[in-house]
Amino acid sequence: MSGLMVQGTASGVGKSVLCAGLCRLLARRGVRVAPFKPQNMSNNAAVTVDGGEIGRAQALQAFSCGIAPVVDMNPILIKPESDETAQLVLRGRATGRLEAHRFRQDRRAWLDLVVESYHRLARNYDRIIVEGAGSCAEPNLRDGDCANMGFATAADLLVWIVGDIDRGGVFAALRGCLDTLATADRARVGAVVVNRFRGHRPLLDDALVWLERACGTTVAGVVPWLPLDLPEEDAPYRHLATVESPSDRAPFRVVAVSYPYASNLDDLDPLAAEAGVTVRLVRTPGALVGADVVILPGSKQVARDLAWLRRQGFVEGLLRHLRYGGRLVGLCGGLQMLSTRLVDDAGIEGGSCLGLGLLPVTSRMGKAKRLARIDATARWPAPVRVTGYEIHHGTTEADPALFPFVARSADGQVWGSYLHGLFASGVYRRAWLRAMDGPAGDGMDHEGHTLASLDRLADALEAALRPDLLAPLLERGVAA
Repeated sequence: MSGLMVQGTASGVGKSVLCAGLCRLLARRGVRVAPFKPQNMSNNAAVTVDGGEIGRAQALQAFSCGIAPVVDMNPILIKPESDETAQLVLRGRATGRLEAHRFRQDRRAWLDLVVESYHRLARNYDRIIVEGAGSCAEPNLRDGDCANMGFATAADLLVWIVGDIDRGGVFAALRGCLDTLATADRARVGAVVVNRFRGHRPLLDDALVWLERACGTTVAGVVPWLPLDLPEEDAPYRHLATVESPSDRAPFRVVAVSYPYASNLDDLDPLAAEAGVTVRLVRTPGALVGADVVILPGSKQVARDLAWLRRQGFVEGLLRHLRYGGRLVGLCGGLQMLSTRLVDDAGIEGGSCLGLGLLPVTSRMGKAKRLARIDATARWPAPVRVTGYEIHHGTTEADPALFPFVARSADGQVWGSYLHGLFASGVYRRAWLRAMDGPAGDGMDHEGHTLASLDRLADALEAALRPDLLAPLLERGVAA
């Protein structure tokens, strides 16, 4: 067994998290393991040590393995720009625009590329944990597929299929998924996994027996629902404000605007993990009232999200927030929105436009994309370690004395930075919170919170999954 491929009945059933947990479980047992996802669709990306970009989930999975992320872990990344177009990233580099009407045609050249990346990884590791994309039961996408069963066939991989019981209908989903697969693909399925179970486990026994008999498939295990502090690649539901209760009103309140093309929202996670800090994502300007700090996060479509802010009435909401003494922080695309003007002669964002004018800088878009990992000493508000990564088109004139921030307003209320992961360093987060008149902060690097969740997840998987199915994964020795 060179590796295991985890596919799902649908998007959002927990494939990314289960792969991270399996990676952590194997790594703790001394197995040299690496993650792989042949094709990912996400606007949340991370920068690799070899200077490219991959999906944020694969960077988390690499962290769970105790290794640095490289572009071969996610050779195809599709970053949606609209319902019909996306930016195409091949082996870490943006190569142009992918049009929906040409998707089937263009992807036929991808299979050899992803198989090559997989085998390059497999030569250096005992096991590869492979994540599928979306649902594997999509007959309209099977021809030319390199994301699910098409890749599993090309790499000759065993497949486990995951279903989410928390969303309901998991037995119908698993049965229907298996029945949809072609005979040859169905033969690759070694087991199914029931994920995110809440309640008394023995109550499932009869249904599990039925599932195995009806499908002729082994149930690898029932994984419990767990309270994990892990970044969510494209579903920031835990921060999304609906109706706020008094218990949500921590002493220090951070509100981030969730515009349509918001990206890299895991930048907020280290703040949310702090005692005394409440983080909420909001979509209406009235929800800004009472915030201590408002954050404009990253954006895949800066000009479109800026236009959306104006249409929704956020400009007046932000000005009101500042009149009452609040702070405003723009991260990456959010920084560009705060500029006086976005100069876009190259047409990256569809043309030049006026910014919000809350920072005394101009942002200039360019065809070249900056990709950089940062580990440096901050200049503001204190000379402490700050870490993160930059991934953006465009440049903005910077004041070096403000690093890791680029610019601030004359009154010190508005700030802008290109650094994703800005708050992950514990000592920097503590210094920033102090400068914002916030709580003291725990001073713990956010990696510590993430690792604790990964260990909790690995413990749960070890207890939930059948030992005889785990045993082949735990064998050491280079696989290929």
